[in-house]
Amino acid sequence: MPNALASPEILAFAAGFPLALLHAATTLAILVAGAGLYLVLTPHREIALIREGNAAAALSFAGVLVGLALPLAAAMTASASLLEIIMWGAPTVVVQLLVFRIVDLMLHGLPGRIREGEISAAVLLAGAKLASAIVLAAAVAG
Repeated sequence: MPNALASPEILAFAAGFPLALLHAATTLAILVAGAGLYLVLTPHREIALIREGNAAAALSFAGVLVGLALPLAAAMTASASLLEIIMWGAPTVVVQLLVFRIVDLMLHGLPGRIREGEISAAVLLAGAKLASAIVLAAAVAG
């Protein structure tokens, strides 16, 4: 009976799993850094608003997280190395951060609207982030 631990499948998994973890950890680090940068750059304090029960802030920040995660996941899927993940991931974070500014220009006073709990503004922001994330993910995936 052959040794099951020496099968090609197990050996391939043993060789690839640490690399997969490294790629996932790097992508998650970019996600956390991007979300942190978003929190620093927006004039309102989203986490504090969420803790106070502001649904608009929660919806807005959820859009940020998913909007960042989609193109980062595509970058991880399409990349063969850590450097590629970083090279594709970092610009997608920048574009997602710019989406906030574009929606703010459209709505005039987006941070104040979110602070006041205006769900419609948060829905538009989340939708814009998701739409741009889908396009970015497709662009990165090629």
